[in-house]
Amino acid sequence: MSLLAFFGWLAEVPWSIGLHESQYAYSIIESIHVWALSLFFGLTVMFDLRLLGWTMRKVPVSEVIHRLLPWTIAGFVVLVITGTLLVFAIPLRTYQSIWFRFKMLLLLLAGLNVLLFHSRVFPQVAKWDVDAVPPRRARVAGALSLALWTCIVVSGRMIAYNWFDCDRQPQAAIINFLTSCVAAESGL
Repeated sequence: MSLLAFFGWLAEVPWSIGLHESQYAYSIIESIHVWALSLFFGLTVMFDLRLLGWTMRKVPVSEVIHRLLPWTIAGFVVLVITGTLLVFAIPLRTYQSIWFRFKMLLLLLAGLNVLLFHSRVFPQVAKWDVDAVPPRRARVAGALSLALWTCIVVSGRMIAYNWFDCDRQPQAAIINFLTSCVAAESGL
């Protein structure tokens, strides 16, 4: 079964239909998603700005991460749960959204950045913990995180708009390819 077929099947599942057509559930889930995003993104920005040496310069990096990381993880967990539910509510349209696909790619890159930071840069924090400006590798990780998460937020917001929806044909062949849209043949 292809991904397109899977998301098409998921769109027909009663649970998915019920979630999308619910008078309150979708709106509540979307609101919780935005609140969790505010928590997660706000704390991530604070940490990234510290890594860049632009704020909280007198506070050790380990102290910042110690205080922010539990709340950041909690926000991320709620984001994943609510985001998954939002995809389940409108699976086919979401899967075929170029913005959703871009967001998923950026999430993968952001995850890789976090993995590299925590496995390669942060283990050496004792050497530069109290420096007002961390070493270049830490600043690069912070700048990448800030850029990636900003683009993730923007692309996530753009999912709601139908600029490139499959039912808006004709579209450029590259858009149809990137979104798995099958343009109907005219004149048939």
